Amino acid sequence: MNANTVSEIITGILILTGTLFCLFSAFGMIRLPDVYTRSHAATKSTTLGVLCTLFGAFLYFWINDGYVSIRLLLGIFFVFLTAPVAGHLICRAAYVTNVEIVQDASKVYVKESDSD
Repeated sequence: MNANTVSEIITGILILTGTLFCLFSAFGMIRLPDVYTRSHAATKSTTLGVLCTLFGAFLYFWINDGYVSIRLLLGIFFVFLTAPVAGHLICRAAYVTNVEIVQDASKVYVKESDSD
């Protein structure tokens, strides 16, 4: 096994991990009951997913081609900077406008299934 094969395996694992985190975030956005938990799913796992994907792409081009992409580094920086701030602002706006927190999510799902 040479260095290129090892680097391709590492970047593949990073990109696959990032994709799975984004998929989990999408499931969280669909399944979670209120704006606070949805915001948590959207910011935490999506941020980690996008960072893993971009970092995997950055490592691939850096190791295999010797190309350092400033665009990928800026993408990593701005996602890491803006996504948590946006999630905080969404939760803060929901709190200021008195959006209720779901106390027991199982009751919400029971009510939805009873109405069908």
